[in-house]
Amino acid sequence: MEQVDCVVIGAGVVGLAVARTLALAGREVLVLEACAAIGTQTSSRNSEVIHAGMYYATGSLKAQLCVQGNRLLYDYCAERGVAHQRCGKFIVATSLEQLAQLHFIHDRALANGVMDLQWLDAVQAQADEPALRCVGALYSPSTGIVDSHGLMLSLLADTEHAGGVLALNSPLALAKYTQEAIELVAVDGTRLAARLVVNAAGLQAPAMAARFEGLDARHVPTAYFAKGNYFTLAGRSPFTRLIYPVPEAAGLGVHLTLDLGGQARFGPDVQWVDSPDDTRVSPERGDAFYAEVRKYWPALPDGALAPAYAGIRPKISGPNEPARDFCIQGPRDHGIPGLVNLFGIESPGLTCCLAIAERVSEMLLNQ
Repeated sequence: MEQVDCVVIGAGVVGLAVARTLALAGREVLVLEACAAIGTQTSSRNSEVIHAGMYYATGSLKAQLCVQGNRLLYDYCAERGVAHQRCGKFIVATSLEQLAQLHFIHDRALANGVMDLQWLDAVQAQADEPALRCVGALYSPSTGIVDSHGLMLSLLADTEHAGGVLALNSPLALAKYTQEAIELVAVDGTRLAARLVVNAAGLQAPAMAARFEGLDARHVPTAYFAKGNYFTLAGRSPFTRLIYPVPEAAGLGVHLTLDLGGQARFGPDVQWVDSPDDTRVSPERGDAFYAEVRKYWPALPDGALAPAYAGIRPKISGPNEPARDFCIQGPRDHGIPGLVNLFGIESPGLTCCLAIAERVSEMLLNQ
């Protein structure tokens, strides 16, 4: 049986960030990816937004790691030449009733350590974004966008430069804890013995953990899949910043984001599905998009939206349940030395990737 020091399961942005951090710490690292390329699931099907950290419950992992990750990610992209833009965003209230929600977001932001939000009244907001209709807004200058694929390629290059290895098309069948090592068995029958294992399998992380002999089932959360559909805007965007409505129960609302080429897209919405493979965008959902977008951009022309793509949020809370925090589950939680499970790493997981990697490295290397 082949021996390896560290195995990271999953080559999405979080798995690659973890692999990089462990490799830079001088550990032998093998990244196992079930698909034929890196980052083909959640990491490549999102808004590519660098979040500031104002939405999440104070003291939560999402809040702590987003504020830390925002700084780390901007610094990393600048140092490595990863394409990104600190474009800023408006969180907008489209009714007087929603102003109270903006005040709540502002107060939570301060509690989370996000100190740069700025209040705008309707006149000020529309002076900056003339197409916008609102009664007030919060401006977040530290929100931005990033080339997620370029980021993943850079993380992989750092990992490989430090001696790490990526193995594609390498799905695992099961894992087993022994006193000597954590044994991993691939679908093709390959067997590995690893000292440290990080389950960063994203949408498949709970299913992978459920196949881990020796891990008590009570430590494996139920996986739920919340699909987010996106529509692109035909023609030039009238906005230069990201535009977000006040948040809704399971997401951040149908917002307008920009890619690095200036193309505008809207989404994601929230559609609960049974399979993580359900990524087809139904054109019929466009009617609801028009209704939501016109609350803050009433001049959106008919026929301007086209189905684009969909991503799946790897949730560990279901419909009508409060959103759960990230679950970074280490040996102190489940009792298995050398194992970290990452569950429910949805938004703002992209922003948090480097901060999550630091947290995982500390858990494993200081155990």
